[in-house]
Amino acid sequence: MNHHAWLLLGLFMIALLLLVRPVGIGIARVMMMGNRETWVSRFEEAVFRACGIQRDEDMSWRKYALAVLLFNALGLLVVYALQRLQVWLPLNPQDLANVSADSSFNTAVSFVTNTNWQGYGGESTMGYLTQMLGLTVQNFLSAATGIVVAIAFIRGFARHSAAGIGNAWVDLFRATSWILVPLSLAFALFLASQGVIQNFDAYQDVTTLEATKYDNPRLDADGQPLKDEKGNLVTEPASTATQTLAMGPVASQEAIKMLGTNGGGFFNANSAHPFENPTPLVNFLEMLAIFLIPGALCIAFGCIVGDERQGWTLLAAMVLIFVTFAIAAIGFEQQGNPLLARVAVGDTTSVTTTALTAGNMEGKETRFGIADSALFAVVTTGASCGAVNSMHDSFTPLGGAVPLVMIQLGEVVFGGVGSGLYGMLIFAVLAVFIAGLMIGRTPEYLGKKIESHEMKMTSIAILATPLLVLVGTAIAVMTEAGRAGIANPGAHGFSEILYALSSAANNNGSAFAGLSVNTPFYNVLLAVAMWFGRFAVIVPVLAMAGSLAAKKRIPVTAGTLPTHGPLFVALLIGTVLLVGLLNYVPALALGPVVEHLVLWSAH
Repeated sequence: MNHHAWLLLGLFMIALLLLVRPVGIGIARVMMMGNRETWVSRFEEAVFRACGIQRDEDMSWRKYALAVLLFNALGLLVVYALQRLQVWLPLNPQDLANVSADSSFNTAVSFVTNTNWQGYGGESTMGYLTQMLGLTVQNFLSAATGIVVAIAFIRGFARHSAAGIGNAWVDLFRATSWILVPLSLAFALFLASQGVIQNFDAYQDVTTLEATKYDNPRLDADGQPLKDEKGNLVTEPASTATQTLAMGPVASQEAIKMLGTNGGGFFNANSAHPFENPTPLVNFLEMLAIFLIPGALCIAFGCIVGDERQGWTLLAAMVLIFVTFAIAAIGFEQQGNPLLARVAVGDTTSVTTTALTAGNMEGKETRFGIADSALFAVVTTGASCGAVNSMHDSFTPLGGAVPLVMIQLGEVVFGGVGSGLYGMLIFAVLAVFIAGLMIGRTPEYLGKKIESHEMKMTSIAILATPLLVLVGTAIAVMTEAGRAGIANPGAHGFSEILYALSSAANNNGSAFAGLSVNTPFYNVLLAVAMWFGRFAVIVPVLAMAGSLAAKKRIPVTAGTLPTHGPLFVALLIGTVLLVGLLNYVPALALGPVVEHLVLWSAH
């Protein structure tokens, strides 16, 4: 890593650690505020009364889970309907057609589950109303869902001998209204001030400084492309001096896209597009926005359970894993591609070494460079955010393996909004269980005994996602429809499929970008992986919350394992790496590891 990379990573971590505590304390106060008479409580009461919500109702975990599932199922239907009807809806200045049934289904599931996987080009597929009322609204609501599940899980540890874990409707309202909306409004105004567009204009045709030359297919009398005797397309030279620039309400969607760890871009190029991410300063603050709420929720956890050290312990584990992987990714990308270096400059050792030190700029924006692009990739895959400012498909084999591994860890470093915290708490429960087995003592975490029911739910939550990823990948590589989307044969093509299923089941949404997935096969397969990857974890987490809340708190004794401090941080990191990653080691060996060995053996 060069000096710029070290400075960038250092400034990023300093800024993040300075912000998470005040934001975390604010989140804890918002989500745990009582019903004392204030203007906020009066406003809430008016809203709840209009919606028929009993603010004082304390839901059992089953009722809480049912409310969350119904809420998200309704969101799925709304987003699907908006896409299928958009040609007749207003705010569609380009008269974009209705989206196909399979793509609409995939997109609806994607945005409801906080995955924001996109098999389409946003500016050429979605009208403004669909982008705002469907996708942007779900960016808020899916993020709120993650927050409320995390808060319900925290209540399981904080309460004792309680029958309920909170009120889902109250939690959803507070997470949206008092956390996500204010932060997004402030961030959207900043983005607009930096050049991120925000309008309802029709697309603009502009004259370029230089004419763009390209080859155009020659057509026959029926309008079909002509082919030569070898079956190749017959083309003719063409040029144009105009370019169409897509417009739209981008800043408002971009803000919650980052703060809610969503990642669905207004444009097909996502955060590589200058209308979404115009400058290095915006790029830096967008990375901070991705990690802000997930990191702050760790502090909120400590505040709610009455011991802030517990939150800092989880945050320390996240920071250590993240920094290690960020250094690895930046280092691999700055190392460069040995074959490209050899072809470009010849076979002399000194020249090849010099070329390698220039690094791998393929698939990266020059305004960001290698360090900013690689760090963004690790941030967005450590969180449940599909935003990309470079093409992960063009990374070096091990450079691309880092984002893939970050996703496969369950996105607990720092993870998605809410989902990162409850995912890390699942690993914490498993860590104390393993420690308890080692010393022959009933494990306990924050004064709650970890018994068979909790371990069954933990097992389901941890194993559901790898099962979806590996079975889905096997189905894709064994079927003709799955293999048809591969643009690159061999190990890299396998990595593309493995990345797609990992991204879908772990609700990330980023892609290697070399796999054609806007087909009925992949739209359905990935939608199934996204839905169950989200709710096959949420339901066991809420079941654990209900079980823990009903238990009495056990006093600390001499035999109690301290769950704060360096020892537990090390135990937690080991559990995350060993349990979270071992499921994928054979698959990783078939993809990026083989590709790396082939690349350097050829060199």
